[in-house]
Amino acid sequence: MMGMVAGETRSGRGDVVGVAAMDTLLDGLKAAAEPTRLRLLALLAHGELTVTELTQILGQSQPRVSRHLKLMCEAGLLDRIPEGAWVFYRLAREGAAAGLARRLVELLPRDDAALAVDAGRLKRVKEDRARQAEAYFRANAAEWRRIRSLHVPEAQVEAALKTLIGGFAPRSLLDIGTGTGRVLDLLGPLVEFGLGVDRSREMLAVAREQLAASRLDHCQVRLGDLNQLPVADAAFDAVIVHQVLHYLDDPGHALAEAARVLRPGGVMVLVDFAAHTLEDLRRDHAHRRLGFSDAEVQDWLIGAGLVPLPPERLPGDPLTVVLWPATRPAVGHVGA
Repeated sequence: MMGMVAGETRSGRGDVVGVAAMDTLLDGLKAAAEPTRLRLLALLAHGELTVTELTQILGQSQPRVSRHLKLMCEAGLLDRIPEGAWVFYRLAREGAAAGLARRLVELLPRDDAALAVDAGRLKRVKEDRARQAEAYFRANAAEWRRIRSLHVPEAQVEAALKTLIGGFAPRSLLDIGTGTGRVLDLLGPLVEFGLGVDRSREMLAVAREQLAASRLDHCQVRLGDLNQLPVADAAFDAVIVHQVLHYLDDPGHALAEAARVLRPGGVMVLVDFAAHTLEDLRRDHAHRRLGFSDAEVQDWLIGAGLVPLPPERLPGDPLTVVLWPATRPAVGHVGA
């Protein structure tokens, strides 16, 4: 039968593609055909883990675990995500073998003793993560509460953002400067895939725990610089830049980079403060800019190749929060 598939029945491009798919399937099955590797697949179905965390759970040496991970990454079953000196692993999200990885996890016996032990150890690893994230959050909570007290309740801002994004029905979303992951937590249920990028590893630890608690397994976070996003061109239907611009030396450059990853027909929403005079935010909270005018934000958006839409203003005392939406013209759009 295999001889027929590889030879006699190959009559065109479709058959060649079929053979390639068969090879991918066989490679994936070979890469997973070992008890420890199946245990790794089961663990990584629950989210991103480092090699160190996986060695703690499995009770095996780091070189051995790393070898298993390497083979499954090469077969397309896992994604490898470098984050500074760390590397996270998770089930592959895209590619020919991604579906196979998920199917293999579904086939694992629920009553397997080794998997049950692994699950208990994974729970303890996540509890340790959560304690570390909570400590960081407590250490910075006073500053965040102080700034939130100067503008409208966050729930009002979130409701406006959710309504605005929901109207575009995006399938994928990028949150730039994700911080604690609150925007992903809010908008994750609206999309098929969400990614948050931040340059603070401590913030990302908080975000990972928030997403895990909300069971948003289709949302991820990555260490990255907003001026050089670790994302391909035109990769997302929606891009959010929430309370980030006022920290930047060159907001226009950052918005041009954000626009690069937005698909034609997609929407970008900037959420930040209108121009104000609270110098203590610059002195005590590292704000580089004291808010923005509609005109300068629109100039940046137009310069990035986007079409600004009417902003939504949420007046507070003394700060006004503004949502500045913009779209990337669809292919073939007049003037695009």
